[in-house]
Amino acid sequence: MSTIVSDLLRARLDRVRAAAAAAAADAMVIAPGSDLRYLIGGSGSSFERLTCLVLPVAGDPVLVVPKLEAPGYAEVPTDALGVRLATWVDGEDPYRLVAGLLGASTRVAVGDMLPALHVLALRDAVPGAEQVLAGPVLRELRMRKDAAEVAALRTAGAAIDRVHARMAEWLRAGRTEAEVGADIAAAIVAEGHTRAEFVIVGSGPNGASPHHDVSDRVIEAGDVVVVDIGGPVAEGYYSDSTRTYAVGEPRDADVADTYAVLQAAQRAAVDAVAPGVTAEQVDATARDVIAAAGFGEFFIHRTGHGIGLDVHEHPYVVAGNDLVLEPGMAFSVEPGIYRPGRWGARIEDIVVVTETGVEPLNRRPHELVVLPA
Repeated sequence: MSTIVSDLLRARLDRVRAAAAAAAADAMVIAPGSDLRYLIGGSGSSFERLTCLVLPVAGDPVLVVPKLEAPGYAEVPTDALGVRLATWVDGEDPYRLVAGLLGASTRVAVGDMLPALHVLALRDAVPGAEQVLAGPVLRELRMRKDAAEVAALRTAGAAIDRVHARMAEWLRAGRTEAEVGADIAAAIVAEGHTRAEFVIVGSGPNGASPHHDVSDRVIEAGDVVVVDIGGPVAEGYYSDSTRTYAVGEPRDADVADTYAVLQAAQRAAVDAVAPGVTAEQVDATARDVIAAAGFGEFFIHRTGHGIGLDVHEHPYVVAGNDLVLEPGMAFSVEPGIYRPGRWGARIEDIVVVTETGVEPLNRRPHELVVLPA
């Protein structure tokens, strides 16, 4: 890794230590996954053998890794970050190793995704230490993206836009959702992602299920089709964008007017994003437009979710979240209207809060795209 990246990661470790101290924690135990990647540049994997980063408030961080998996961390700049590598082999007790590193800690913040298998064993190994979740500490840092993170999200947004721009190549009557989804997944990789994380192709009545996947349903002329797709780019940051298509002219007479309401709601919610506005105000902006048109009962999920090294992370754009938006916060704006048994529609862009307003990271048109049947 470059010196710039190493300096960035070291600064994150320092900020996390300070935040943990402010939360009255003596140390943190971070599991493999996005939190670990955020802090040291490598995510690792979690299996039955314990792997974790032990990060004392006072003292050097230690990456505890099974010796047979240590080669997988060769790209992590441990020396530049001041991270010591401690390995263990089968037959040794890694929990005693971690207990020794925690020393006299009385309050330990444990990674939210550390498996219960390890959490309970650590509790037995350090019975005098209270365990709390590390998430509240880490999320305060992770949901305020720095310039490098925003740049990676822009890259991801442009890559998924290129996939949506090619939808006419695959989406047509006579093909199954699964066939279309397989082509989209390949294009997600071809257009710059490391993999396709998810592909939703919800045609006709399946579009009324927001988290439909793909199925063997044959797409028909007149279908409205919800396509929600995304994946990570090389830096680890995710895309996530939804557009709604029609295969030929929609068979349902109410599609055009209903979709116009959805388009207005999504546009109003994006326009509402700015520093000082709360997350719940953005949600209410979209919801109020849809409810005023008589479709409130058909908008059945939150307006958005944060995005970064995870597809879903803080902040969540939902009623009851009075979090005040700040520059660097990135999240989706994705209202939907779902008519059970008939059709559904959703429009989703990723946006970033700027110093003066909002920057959308997806640039594809928001109109209902009518493709040849």
